[in-house]
Amino acid sequence: MKLYDVPLSGHAHRARLFLSLLGVDYETVPVDLRSGEHKAPAFLALNPFGQVPVLDDDGTIVPDSSAILVYLAKKLGRTDWLPEDPEGAARVQRWLAVAAGPIAFGPAAARLVTVFGAAFRPEEVIPRAHAILTLVEAELGLRDWLAAGHPTIADVALYSYVVAAPEGNVDLAPYPAIRAWLARVEALPGFLPFPKTAAGLNA
Repeated sequence: MKLYDVPLSGHAHRARLFLSLLGVDYETVPVDLRSGEHKAPAFLALNPFGQVPVLDDDGTIVPDSSAILVYLAKKLGRTDWLPEDPEGAARVQRWLAVAAGPIAFGPAAARLVTVFGAAFRPEEVIPRAHAILTLVEAELGLRDWLAAGHPTIADVALYSYVVAAPEGNVDLAPYPAIRAWLARVEALPGFLPFPKTAAGLNA
């Protein structure tokens, strides 16, 4: 397997983290965003959206971090990470949608401002980040893991941008259940940390 990757991308880290948790060997193919490599024809042939990560599994091309999580769980028959029963699968899908929606437009967007110089307005994205983190905190106050009584790809999908929220000036101090959940993820065998930057509250 090959993973087209950017180290500081939370989306790419989701894929790296899950590959590591599964113990899967893969080759990293760095993508240089600064030079616009992700918009070059060779990369657009893999993912017309021009986004990382992209997984190449011996010619089977899987763009999008959530799709990669689903693909790996399905390919390897890991029903512990992605339940097959309708209710369990729906619970996981709910959180994949949260990762692609409120998390992306909240803590992820706030981090894009400080780490990558994105043109989002902090006064808009930081309150959005706290709004979704408040909801996640309430859920994790009821259970240890987001979608089941054990970790699933839902937890992998949310981890990266939540743990990096302080880099976008989003303080995690008000969220003890989230901080406890982050520690549980980090204690999983095969855990792979998300590289930190000296941005935002980490400066």
